[in-house]
This record gives sequence, structure tokens and C-alpha cells, in this order.
Amino acid sequence: MINENVTKNDTVVFVTFDDALELVKAEVDRTLSASPKIIRTYTEHLTLSRGKFIRAISLLACAENKDGLIHPNAIKLAASVELLHLATLVHDDVIDNAKTRRGVVTLQKKYGKKTAVICGDYLLCVSLQHASSISNKKDYLDFEIPDYMNRVCLGEIKQNMNNGNVDLSVYNYLKIISGKTAALFEASFYAGAVLCEDAKDEIKQYMRLGRCMGMIFQLSDDCIDFEASPELAKKPVQSDFEQGVITLPLIHAFQKRDGFKEKAKANEVSRSEINAAVFETGGLSYTRMVSKKYYNKALNILDKLNASEDKKARLVLILDRVYNGLKK
Repeated sequence: MINENVTKNDTVVFVTFDDALELVKAEVDRTLSASPKIIRTYTEHLTLSRGKFIRAISLLACAENKDGLIHPNAIKLAASVELLHLATLVHDDVIDNAKTRRGVVTLQKKYGKKTAVICGDYLLCVSLQHASSISNKKDYLDFEIPDYMNRVCLGEIKQNMNNGNVDLSVYNYLKIISGKTAALFEASFYAGAVLCEDAKDEIKQYMRLGRCMGMIFQLSDDCIDFEASPELAKKPVQSDFEQGVITLPLIHAFQKRDGFKEKAKANEVSRSEINAAVFETGGLSYTRMVSKKYYNKALNILDKLNASEDKKARLVLILDRVYNGLKK
């Protein structure tokens, strides 16, 4: 799958972005379809709901050098990140008792919660195997995927601890999603920068960019829960509050509408009342305003990067895609 647009440097074959992305997708599919027989039926089912690979795309874009080429280790790390993300989704579906994911029945709904949890654990292990299989590992000792996994898990735990907490502040909510969602984006941008010789002196800037991207992604998702149909979102919507999850649009409504928080504490609010409160208090506009601040911060970081114009343009496209959510 590597075309003629390659160059060799010390026997390392660099690939173009498009080829690298196809190789990542093929590697993820191969991993899911060729897993041990005892678990293959379940992992093959996950290929039916393959996502948009936004984290892998981000990693590869960050790994692109000034010649527009990417080190092959980026393919392994991008596959690792996608498998890790898939593991978190499988576990999330168990926690949320979700019936569909990306328009396909979830693993936990089709095969049961115990099977889904075990499969999520398996994917976590496979993700680590991919990350540890890169060449010249000693050159990347500073990149610790387990540290990012810890942050994701701690973010999920903090969210679970705040289930139904109508007193949750904006500050604490942003702290939760900085781990639950943004940490894996940061890891993707960090890994890509580590693998790009041209970005060695700007790794912290790439990490900041990834963190902004992850925050924007979650805030866009918060709005989708109120605005999209299940068919468009390809997952259950208008269900966050019912699952005990308090998101930013609702936090804003609690702060702005008198008596609404007290009714929620007494379990006396309906879905229609929740929707009305969010829309009438400008909860979605407020969430987009917060998201826009992260967007502008990301643009400022991007503008200062010592990268080719093509690479910057690709990163801006990713940023716009995340910021706009379903409104592409």
C-alpha cells in the first residue's frame, strides 16, 4: 500500500499521509478480525462500527515532516491510539447501557456486559502491544501511553463520582473532560510530534494543541446530545442527564434558571423541561462560546508552529472538523 511517493533514510521507509492513514485502518481491521478465535466473534463485530479515526488522523498529521512524509512508527502508534479509544467506547457503552454505537448494536447489548468488559480489557492490552512494537523504542522513552490512560480513567471516575451532581461547576466540569476526552487527543498530538524530527523543539506546543482539540471535541459532543437525532449522531442522544451525566449546556441552565436546580435535585424535571431550560437560557450558545475560546487558542498555537503550510492547513482542517461537530 506504500506508493512511489516514499523516501529511504537508514532503511526506514517514510510514507505519505494518505498511505499512512490507509495502513492504520488496515492494521486496526486486521487486529480486530485476526484476534484469537475465542474472542474473534466479538472483536469482528466492532469492525462494523468503525469510527472516523480522528485521533489517528491527528497523530499522523503531527508526524508529517517538511517533505510531507511520515515515519512508519507513526502508523503503529496511531493504530494503538485508535484501539485504546475503541476500548474506552466499549466500556462506556457498558456503563451507559447503550444500545447502539455509530448506528450498530453495541457489543454489550448483543453479547452481554461481561463479554463487553472483557473485550474492552483485551483491546486495552492489544493497544499497549502495538505501542511497544515500535522500532528504536529507546528514542521514545518520554512518551508514556500508560500515563495518558491513567488520565482518561481518572476523568471517567471523576465523571462517575459527579453523576447527578447538579451543583457541578463549570471549572470542575472542564477538569473532568480534560482527562476523560482531551487526554487521548493530547497523547495523539504528542506522539505525532515525537515522531517528527522537525517538531522536536515544539512538542509542548503540540501537546497544548491536542488538549485544546480534545476540549473542543467534547464540548461539540455536548451540543450534539441536545441538537441531533439518533440517526444523525449514530448513537443515543438526549440521554446524558438520564445517565446522570451533567454536561456544560445543562450546568449553564442550572445557573441561569431560578428553581430549576432544585427541581432537578428532587427528580421533578422531564426531558422536555430539560431541553426547554437549555435552549431558553442559551446553554448551547454558552457551550459554543467556551468551545470558541479553545478554538482561537488552538489557531494561535498553530500559527506559531514551525511547520510547512501544507501541514498547518491539514491541522486546521482537523480543528474545523472537530469544532463544527455534525455541522460540516
